[in-house]
Amino acid sequence: MEYGPLGPGHDPVKDPLKSLRGVMAGTLIMEFITFLLVLPVVARVDEGAYNTPFNIVSVIVFCVALLVMSFLQGKSWALGVDLLLQAVAIVGFIVHPAMGVMGIVFALVWAYIVYLRKNLIERMKRGLLTTQHT
Repeated sequence: MEYGPLGPGHDPVKDPLKSLRGVMAGTLIMEFITFLLVLPVVARVDEGAYNTPFNIVSVIVFCVALLVMSFLQGKSWALGVDLLLQAVAIVGFIVHPAMGVMGIVFALVWAYIVYLRKNLIERMKRGLLTTQHT
């Protein structure tokens, strides 16, 4: 493993992954709000053509799952469940095309979050974080 110019450094005083978990929780809250707004779309667009009990219950259950997961980001399995929820959001095309499109948008956001997490862990291992040398 190649270290940075100052060597491996020590463990950061503040855990940067904890901050990233905060970003992930905030993203889930934004997603929760966004997908709650799918309910009026399902109920009113196209004269209520998508307004079925299955669609309404599906959106509500999905939103509750997003909200619950926003509080569980400290768990080791949370990222896997978050990514699974993104796949479910994309399958939301079944409920309404708008839900599927928003699922794709948030899946791209989560792809970037996973990239940032990987980059952060790699930089920590190489001793490239500023807080590892203060």
